[in-house]
Amino acid sequence: MNGLTLKGPYWVAARQHRRALWVLPAVVATGLVAVIALRSWGAGLSSGRLGAPLPNHGHELLYFLMEYAGTGLLFLPLLVGAFVAGPMTARELESGTWRLALTQSTTPRTWLGSKVLVAAVVSVLGSAAVAGVYRLGWVKVPGTYQLFWADPGTYVAAGPVLAAYCLLGVALGVTVGQLVRRTLVSMALTGVLTGLVLLGVGALRWSFLPMETRTMPLKGNLMDAMPTSALMMDTGLLTSTGERLPEYACFERTQNLRVCPADMDVTGWYVEFHPVSHYWPTQLIESSLVLALAGVALYAAFRLVGARRA
Repeated sequence: MNGLTLKGPYWVAARQHRRALWVLPAVVATGLVAVIALRSWGAGLSSGRLGAPLPNHGHELLYFLMEYAGTGLLFLPLLVGAFVAGPMTARELESGTWRLALTQSTTPRTWLGSKVLVAAVVSVLGSAAVAGVYRLGWVKVPGTYQLFWADPGTYVAAGPVLAAYCLLGVALGVTVGQLVRRTLVSMALTGVLTGLVLLGVGALRWSFLPMETRTMPLKGNLMDAMPTSALMMDTGLLTSTGERLPEYACFERTQNLRVCPADMDVTGWYVEFHPVSHYWPTQLIESSLVLALAGVALYAAFRLVGARRA
């Protein structure tokens, strides 16, 4: 038996949940086939009479697939956490079968470590594969409605932050599973906690890096002040003293966005935005923060299993 073969409790953990572990590769393979087929369909369309282009149904279906896939992948960390909390951890504690592992020269920490390692490896490899398939399809429809690089679904589904959230789900799952020791309750609570972290960190996401600010004259086109690929965060009016006013401050008095009363002393517009170059630094910062939270949860989980044995 070579060194790469799973042994002891690691083999048991993988064997117990082998059916569930095959679901992710099947989903990835199905998604890959669908993306490749739709990309080929969209790229291979010929022109109709007199050179008029035929309706690009392949491109449209790819767009809808990417839209729904991005939204669906937001729930992947919740599902990972719920599975680890329930079937992998709480069920054994609830039924008492975890004690059987301790009769096989296995320590509580090794028992828990086998759950964590198997779940973590599958989660990282699976989420990386899913993100790769998503990006393969997304590069053909970027910037469209709901598929902008900063949209929540696309942002999470296309970057390493997806793997970080899945690892957080694993860490919260083994912790909550030990604390609650009830399968369904553990699954629900872990899903809620993982979702709350995802929402909370997502709300702070665009404050990790400083925004860029540009100004322009009142008569100019505001959209010309920033790149078309940028994520606009705030816009408004500027006075000669640098004071910022709401975007509709002039409109409330003149019924015209570009005509301001003289007493308001408005000189132009300002716009604050994140350029597309902030995507990867934000991904790395957010991933580091989420992994730190996962580390805290794992530390608590191993402390709990040690106390349980004592």
